[in-house]
Amino acid sequence: METLCLIPARYASSRYPGKPLVPLEQPGGGTKSLIEMTWETAMAVPGLTRVMVATDDDRIAGAARGFGAEVVMTPAACRNGTERCAAALEVLDARPDIVVNLQGDAPLTPPWFVTDTVAALRADPGAAMATPVLAMEEATLAAFRADRAAGRVGGTTAVIGRGGRALYFSKEVLPYGAAPGAAFHHVGLYAYRPHGLAAYMAAPPCDIEDREGLEQLRFLHEGLGVACATVEARGRTFWELNNPEDVPRIEDALRRNAMIKEKDV
Repeated sequence: METLCLIPARYASSRYPGKPLVPLEQPGGGTKSLIEMTWETAMAVPGLTRVMVATDDDRIAGAARGFGAEVVMTPAACRNGTERCAAALEVLDARPDIVVNLQGDAPLTPPWFVTDTVAALRADPGAAMATPVLAMEEATLAAFRADRAAGRVGGTTAVIGRGGRALYFSKEVLPYGAAPGAAFHHVGLYAYRPHGLAAYMAAPPCDIEDREGLEQLRFLHEGLGVACATVEARGRTFWELNNPEDVPRIEDALRRNAMIKEKDV
């Protein structure tokens, strides 16, 4: 099956303008931009037919081409990464079986998160989309709660029903009072069937999508099935770059993940 991976990236983020080009210190020295690290993550995933950065910004496009990425330009009017993926698909000659959306703020995504998500979509013929979730350990759950206590909009949680289908996603820590292992961190990654993307684009934005700022809620609002792949961190730390305060968290995670890789070798 042909699987196209798109990395949507925009410069004008309301929470963190210029985020894709933010430099991150590397464990071995030097820096790399957020978008370059995310592209390297995608390139390490087996089974992807093609990897492209989808953007509306010439600065991001120039940086991406500079480190060797293929780029597709999309309209500035795209409201989120899913709309940007749909717009990219319209201008490309490719007609993939599955479209992967690896959002440009998730450089810590392990390759198996992507392969497990694609596998979950293939295993659920009635789902329009699949997305990974990660059971939170104590430290991650504490970080989520610290963000909310400080009034920061940080990571996203998922509530899952029987059969592994999503019930809801929220920027709040749900379910209320959940202990470590019983709350799920939603990973910024999606795999769509093309007809699911088309159905999403045919529907207007809904109230819960706008309130939470979460594009995947339009799928649930329209009754489109969302399969959740419960993935394992295998000792790795996962975190998205949502706010400037996340930069040291991610740089620390890069160092710890590098040590885990060295031990594996």
